[in-house]
Amino acid sequence: MNEVLRAALQESGHTFESIAERIGVDPKTPARWLRDDRVPQPRHRAAAARLLGRDIADIWPDKPRRQEPIWFRPWQEIEAEAVLLRSYEPLVFPGLLQTEAYARAVLTRGGLLPPQDIARHVATRMARQTILTREKNPPRFTAVVDESVLRRPVGGPATMREQLTALVTAAEADHVRIQVVPSTVGAYAGLNGPFVLATAVDHQMACYLDNPLKGTVVTDTDEMAAILNAWENVRAEALSHWQSVDLISEVAQTWT
Repeated sequence: MNEVLRAALQESGHTFESIAERIGVDPKTPARWLRDDRVPQPRHRAAAARLLGRDIADIWPDKPRRQEPIWFRPWQEIEAEAVLLRSYEPLVFPGLLQTEAYARAVLTRGGLLPPQDIARHVATRMARQTILTREKNPPRFTAVVDESVLRRPVGGPATMREQLTALVTAAEADHVRIQVVPSTVGAYAGLNGPFVLATAVDHQMACYLDNPLKGTVVTDTDEMAAILNAWENVRAEALSHWQSVDLISEVAQTWT
């Protein structure tokens, strides 16, 4: 039995029924979480931990040793379960579309990671990409990037040519859409920074906001509404999927 969860319920004054009502699940579901082998879905886990005033790791500790940073794990689980992912990047290509060489260049030149940790972070990023190539139910993925990303010499010409060619190949999949905001666009909502929106099978949504030190998972209704508005803004400024693919192909030829 999960004794930490049982104690947290007693200390907080919550019941299985009150937790279920606040999270929006069947009343019987939280009772099942008392079994040590039953772990809630990531968004339910995070919501329950907040209600109980505990850290997620205290109630549902990670048993296997994992490679990704602790602060990134909640989002990685949300990402893996999503049926729809929408990503906007003004500075680099989304991690789910980066080649290994490009990812290594971004992480190396960023200057925030010790050299001994870079290979581990690159491996984690490459492993995440399998959600787009899995045979069963890959998420629909739309990525919008600023045109400047296509022209920034990350890793040198060979790395950029390989990266842009990989984008064109990825765009051939029915569930992947790539759009570019052209450089002729002036100020738009995307200049405020990158974000990723994830939608689960039950239509619940979460957002990931990145910063130089670590990312933040957002689920607040008002904050989500603001981010969705920003998404609609950047999509409205972007070229169509195939117009974007043509542009990416053209820019790829310039990286020689």
